[in-house]
Parts: sequence; C-alpha cells; structure tokens
Amino acid sequence: MMKIFRYRPSIRQKIAFGYYGIVPVIIALSVFSFMELRFFEKKILFGKTIAEFFNTTLEVRRFEKNYFLYKHKSDYRENLNYVSQAQKTLEDNMEEFNTVARPGQTTMLLQNLKEYKKLMEQYAEPEIRTSLNKEVLDGMIRKTGKEIVNAAEDIANTQRYRLHVQLYNSQLLLIISIISLSLLGIAVGHILSRMVIRPLKLLEESMEIIADGRFEIIHMDSKDREIVSLTNAFNKMLKELELRQRNLIRTEKLASLGTLLSGVAHELNNPLSNISSSCQILTEEIEEGDIEYKKELLSQIDEQTDRARNIVRSLLEFSRDKDFKKETLPLRNLIEETIRFVKGQVPTKVEIEVSVPDDVVIFADKQRIQQVFLNLIKNAIEAISDEGIVYVRAQRRSALDKAAADEHEIYNYLKYHGKCTLEEDTVDIEISDTGAGIDADTLPKVFDPFFTTKDVGKGSGLGLSIVHEIIVEHDGCIAVDSRVGSGTIFLIRLPIPRVTGKNKG
Repeated sequence: MMKIFRYRPSIRQKIAFGYYGIVPVIIALSVFSFMELRFFEKKILFGKTIAEFFNTTLEVRRFEKNYFLYKHKSDYRENLNYVSQAQKTLEDNMEEFNTVARPGQTTMLLQNLKEYKKLMEQYAEPEIRTSLNKEVLDGMIRKTGKEIVNAAEDIANTQRYRLHVQLYNSQLLLIISIISLSLLGIAVGHILSRMVIRPLKLLEESMEIIADGRFEIIHMDSKDREIVSLTNAFNKMLKELELRQRNLIRTEKLASLGTLLSGVAHELNNPLSNISSSCQILTEEIEEGDIEYKKELLSQIDEQTDRARNIVRSLLEFSRDKDFKKETLPLRNLIEETIRFVKGQVPTKVEIEVSVPDDVVIFADKQRIQQVFLNLIKNAIEAISDEGIVYVRAQRRSALDKAAADEHEIYNYLKYHGKCTLEEDTVDIEISDTGAGIDADTLPKVFDPFFTTKDVGKGSGLGLSIVHEIIVEHDGCIAVDSRVGSGTIFLIRLPIPRVTGKNKG
C-alpha cells in the first residue's frame, strides 16, 4: 500500500514566511524612500537654477540702473551679459520652468527678455535714442525689466512653496508608511503568536500541571512538526515517569511488606498458640463427656482461626496490585489494622495511643492510604530511641471553623507546596511522636525523593515522598512540624466528599 505523505508545517517555516512577508514591504518602502530622495534632489537642484535665474534678473536691473545714471559702457555690457545669461538659462530649462510657472508665463518671460535686450540696444545707440523719445524708451525698459523680475520672483516663490508642500506630503507619507509597517509587524507578530507562541504557552501550562504531580497526557491542537515532536516526546517521558513512579511505589510497598510480615508473624503467633493449646486439650480429653467444655474449646479454635484468616486477608489486600479506587472506610478500624502490622516492631517501652472516633470515615483507596499510615507510624516508632508515645488522632473539621485552624501551629505551617489548607470540610489526621524531632535545616527536605537521614542500607528515602504523592492523589494535603527534642507531628487533611447519591472511585 502506498504511504500517503502528510505535509506538516513547522514553526521555522512560519517564522520564515512571516519574515519573507515583511521583507518585500520593507524593500518597497526603501525603494519608495530612495525615489523620493532622488526626486527631492532634482527639485533642489532645479530650485538652485531658479534662484540663480532670479538673481541674474536682479543683476540685470542693477546694471540697468547704473548705466542709466553713469552711462558707463561697462555697465551696459554687464547688463546685456546678464540678460543673455538669463535668456540661456530659461531656454535650457524651459520644460522644468513650465512645470512651475503659470501657463504661458515662461513664454511671456522669454519674450520680455528678448524685448528688454532689444530696448537696451536701442537705448545704447545715440541715433536711435535721439530719434525716439528718451523718456518713453526709458519707461519701456524699466517696465519690461520690472515684469521680468516679478515673473522670476513669482516662479521662485512658487517653486519654494511647491517644494515645501511636497516635502510636507512626503513626511506625512513616510509617517503613514512607518505606522502601517508597524501595524503590519504587530499583525504578523500577533498571527505568529497565535500560530507559534500559543502552542508553546499551552505546552507550558501542561508542564505546570505535570509539575504539580498530575501525570496527564498532553493533547496539543497544533500541526507544527516541532510541537508534535515535542508533545510526543513529553508524552513518552510521562509514560516512562508514571511507570517508574509505579515501580518506586511497588519497591516501597515491598519494603513495607517486610514490616508487615514481621507484624503478621507476631500477630499470628497468638491465635496459633491458642488453637494449638485448645487442640491439645481436646486431644487429651476427647474421651471425657464434658460436652460444653469441648464446645467452648472448639469455639475458641473457630474464633482464633477467623482472627488468623483476617490477618492473612489484610496482608493479601495490602500486597495485591489493584487499580486506584476510592471507597468509604472506617478510619479507626483501618488505623488499628495498620498498627497490628507493625506491632511486632514496637519496642516494649513505646506506646501507641489511638484517639479516633468510631464514626469518622474517609473516602480513599484502602491499599494506598494504609501504606501512608504504615510509613508514618513506622517512622514515628523509629524516631523514639528509648521510651515514648506515638499518638494517632483524628477529627472532622468544618471549612467554616476558622478559629479551630489556629489551635496548632502546624495548621499554618508553610511546607512543601504551601499551607495545608483545603476549602471543603476535611478529616484531619495527626500522627505524632515524642521522639528526637527534626532540625530546621532538614525539615524542608523530608518529602524530597531519596532524601533520608538514616544510615546507608537502612532507608531508601522514598517513604515520605510516596506518602506525599498518595495524599495528593487523594486530593488532600500533608504538612509536618517538628522541634528538636520535642518530637514530630504529621498532619494529613483529606476532603470529605459531598453526598451526591453515590460515591465514585
């Protein structure tokens, strides 16, 4: 079967496309700016030509005045020279002058220059000046010269005004272009943010969930190759972490089983001894006719057999691998059953006092929560070097009862993930001892994986870490308070579920 190729975009391609989309706009804006600069360069150069033309016309009038006053031939020659220069400038740049001047103004200006030159030549000839009225000729020259200067000044002013307007328009257009380019950049950035940053942000939020201890498979709504590969890698890592966590829990449970077996051996010894004694008595007195006494012995055998069966059943329930399933459990029975498991390891000078009301129940997975109690009670026993007491207390606590939260410093003790506070009603369980306590430097690390103060080979450092994980798995919280020489208190808070008709595991 032919494999269908599915194209998957990548973040690199999206960024490249965004870059390639902006680059043509930047190039176009750069080309436009360059063309504008070239245009202004030509306009400025032409403005210089117009300014020179206007200055030339002023020189024409200046030498005209000098010639009329002093009749020096040099002034006349300079006058004609400047007239020719102005005429040549106008003829060479007629097309440019027409773009600035009013319609017909340049033609009239050129005619006036020619007429002015002719009048000056006539004025310079004595015969012609004599035959014509000198005052009339003088007036015609002055009038024509004034028209030439006025026209040149008008063209120069018009050029400056248009150049100013064009400069203003170019500045405005440049500002609009920069704003448009900025808005385009923001739009492209926003699009890239939605296409690129958003999946990464969702991935970051998923990482925060994982950091809180919830191994939830990441589902990313993204087709980017990098995101898909990263998601697959994280999901694979999560499965591996979950598998390793299960193995760690199983390892710790196997270590706990050693403790249980010691306690079970001690607990089984009493019923087996009773069964053995009752059987010996029955064997010796089987022929005698005291039926009531024999029934009593058989009843004891049956009772001790049930007791041994319950102990073995509890051990099997604890050791069997089961799926996580919450159920309603009487807390006192669960604590007493756990204490029986460790009874064989309790020194003679160590007492365990249980103060748990009969009506207090918890909603939990029996196997996992029993492992919590087993680890904490066992640690409390081991913390007492000579003689002392391990206390196990429990009570219901209402979320509205804020005053009660201040009864013990531990309720406000900042530990691990913050204060051990829950908004709903809770069952508060305290397991404390009168042992040596934990110093302030060590206390913040007690829930860290593989951290232990025990000698090498006597502890894995996983017990309290797994305790914390199991409590979090039950939506509860755990805190610890300890003072050197005053013992240690562990507080467990488990939420009381609201009655909804049926409990869900």
